[in-house]
Amino acid sequence: MSKMVIQGPKLLGKVIIKGIIKAETGLHIGSSQQALEIGGIDNPIIRNPMTREPYIPGSSLKGKMRSLMEIAHSKTLVVIREDMPRIHYCSDPDCEVCRIFGRPADDEKTKTEHNMLTRLSVRDAFLTPESRAELENIETGYFMSEIKWENQIDRLTSAANPRQTERVPPGAKFFFEMSYDIYDEKDVEYLEYLFEGMKLVEDSYIGGQGSRGYGKIKFHDLEITLKNRDVYLGKEAEKMLSVDGKSKFTLDAIFTNLRSKEKTIIDEVKEFIIPTTN
Repeated sequence: MSKMVIQGPKLLGKVIIKGIIKAETGLHIGSSQQALEIGGIDNPIIRNPMTREPYIPGSSLKGKMRSLMEIAHSKTLVVIREDMPRIHYCSDPDCEVCRIFGRPADDEKTKTEHNMLTRLSVRDAFLTPESRAELENIETGYFMSEIKWENQIDRLTSAANPRQTERVPPGAKFFFEMSYDIYDEKDVEYLEYLFEGMKLVEDSYIGGQGSRGYGKIKFHDLEITLKNRDVYLGKEAEKMLSVDGKSKFTLDAIFTNLRSKEKTIIDEVKEFIIPTTN
């Protein structure tokens, strides 16, 4: 019996996006309570178990970007398994969501017909040194957080049900990092959709209770670093992009650059990462 040989994908390079996430309003990314404590907080935030500092899980940011992209591009949602949330996946090789976030491989049919590698990896975002120092000195009675009291009112009986929600105070800043893999030229072109996802998050929220004003964020001081195969082989130095002559920029500056008639970020990524044949 002959073996089937399938050509695997070839990594051409990576686009590394770093910057600052600023909490414009109180931020609540919840954590499950391990034990019920007398006088404890009803809705605690997630914390680093080693330092007890609040952080933003990469899964929270990536998941929000994906769900907003699905809505923005009117993607159908499917149930892969009963224990998984409804997400979009399809067999379209040009699907913006599937190309950036990947397609799952759940059964034999899916593995052969629909599986696609994820291009995007999102790291956990941790406090900047400045925000760490500020939060250590806030006088709220809680470590690096604040408590917001809310009242849930029964509309039929008018009975009040007060509850506490723990939040990271507005103004807190976190370092974030994303890594976007390039396998072909189309991956470079789809970088624009990644920036779109980030912009959608800015105009929405991350974490819980966003409809009540929680979780509004803003991306600041963005940096884009390019690494091709020669960088990983030690033959070439990585390249940092600039926008309008600046090494740190905003999302708005990126979109202005992408709409310009001159050399854009997309052009620079192609030039540095996509190999040319002589």
